[in-house]
Amino acid sequence: MSNLESPVAPLTLQRTDLRGLTLSLAELKNAVPRTAQSTVTTAQDAVAAIIADVRGRGHAALSDLALKFDGVSQEHPRVPAAALTQALENLDPQVRAALEESIARAQAFAHAQKPANVDYPVADGAVVSSHWIPVRRVGLYVPGGLAAYPSSVIMNVVPALAAGVGSVALASPPQKEFGGLPDLTVLAAAALLGIDEVYAMGGAQAIAAFAYGVTAGSGAHGAGESIEPVDVVTGPGNIFVATAKRLVKGVVGIDSEAGATEIAVLADGSANPVFVAADLISQAEHDPNAASVLVTDSPELADAVERELGRQVAATTHRERVETALSGPQSGIVLVDGIDQGVAVCNAYAAEHLEVVTADAAVVAARITSAGAIFVGEYSPVSLGDYCAGSNHVLPTSGTAAFSSGLNVTTFLRAVQLINYSKDALAEVAGHVITLSKAEGLPAHGDAVAVRFP
Repeated sequence: MSNLESPVAPLTLQRTDLRGLTLSLAELKNAVPRTAQSTVTTAQDAVAAIIADVRGRGHAALSDLALKFDGVSQEHPRVPAAALTQALENLDPQVRAALEESIARAQAFAHAQKPANVDYPVADGAVVSSHWIPVRRVGLYVPGGLAAYPSSVIMNVVPALAAGVGSVALASPPQKEFGGLPDLTVLAAAALLGIDEVYAMGGAQAIAAFAYGVTAGSGAHGAGESIEPVDVVTGPGNIFVATAKRLVKGVVGIDSEAGATEIAVLADGSANPVFVAADLISQAEHDPNAASVLVTDSPELADAVERELGRQVAATTHRERVETALSGPQSGIVLVDGIDQGVAVCNAYAAEHLEVVTADAAVVAARITSAGAIFVGEYSPVSLGDYCAGSNHVLPTSGTAAFSSGLNVTTFLRAVQLINYSKDALAEVAGHVITLSKAEGLPAHGDAVAVRFP
C-alpha cells in the first residue's frame, strides 16, 4: 500500500454468538438471521390483492400491472415469434457458447435424474407398478428487474423437457429498454431451447396468470388471446413471487418457495477469507433482501472476512445493493463452539445454498441434512452452481429446504400407481380385505371383493 492510500474499513456484520450455549432445534431456528416477519406479512397482503385482480379482470389487470410495476404499456403479454428469432440471431457468440455449455451440462444431469418405472410382482398374478408420467403443461418464471437471468431459463426449461412435458410456457418481466419485451438474452435462451410460448409478465401477476389462466379479451386494454392454465409453476423470484407461489399452491403444483437468495458458509480457521467474502458478496448482489450468513468457530476468520468485505464491497459494481443486503437482519455472522455446533446451526437454518469450507469438507458436508444445494470445498463456489455446474439453481429458501427439494426432473413428473391382480391373486387376499373392511366399519368395501366370488 502506498503512502497515498488509506486502509479500507472492515464491513461489520451483525454477530450472533452461540458459543457456550446448548440450544434446541427450535431455539437454533430462532437464533439464526432471518428476514423480518413484517416484510413477509406485507408481501402476502399485496400479493393476494394482485392475484384477485388478475383472476377478476384478466388481460386488463395484466396491462395495468405492467404499467404500474414495469412502466410498460402492453395490449397482450405474448412475445412475438419474430422477437425470439431476432434475439437469438443477435446474441453475442461468447454468451451463446456459455449458454450452450450450461445447457449441455444441465441436460446430462437432468436425464440422469429421471427415475425408472417400477413393475413389482408382489405375488403370483399380482403386479403393482409405479409409472412416472409428466404433467400436461407448465409455467416457468424467470426473474428480471435488477438483473437478467438467462441462466434461469436453462434451469427451468431443461428439466421440464427432460421430463417429457408437452406444453411449456415461460414468463419474464417486460423491460422498458427493450420496448416492453423481456430481456433479450432471456429471449435468446428461450429460443435456443426451442421455447416459443413466452410472455412479458412479471411478479405475482405472472404466477396468477399461469395458475388460473386468462381468457381471451376484447377491446382496448383488454385484448388478446387466452393464456391456458398450467399444472405446475416453477422458478425463482423475489419475495412477491415466492409468496404468490405459496398462495396458489393447491391450485397448481410448485417446485418450492424460491424467493430472495440465500448463502450460508460453514467455515473453520482453514478457510480463505478472500474466497468467503467474495462468495457472500456474490449472492448479496442479487437483491437488497438477499441473505449472506457465515457460520464459523473461528473469530479470527470472522474478523478477516469482515476486512475482506470492506475491501471487496468497495470495489464491487452493485455496492449499494450489496451493503443493504449485508447489513439487513437476514445476514450476519454466527459464532459457534466447533464444527458439531456449526452443523447443527446449518441444519436449523436450512440454507438455499450452503458452502462447506472446512478441513475434511466432504465428511462435514455429508452431515448436512437440510439445504437446497451443498457446495463442497473452496473450489465449488455457489456461482458455479448458478451457471455451469450441471446442478439446478432454483432452490428452496427461507428455511423451506428442511422439507422441499430444488427444481429437478421429478418436479414435472407424477408417480402413478397401477394395480393389476388376476382372479386367483385377488382370491388369495380376499379374506384379509373383508376382515379389515369390517374392522374399519366399512363393510361395503369387503362386499365389493366378496361379490366377485359367489
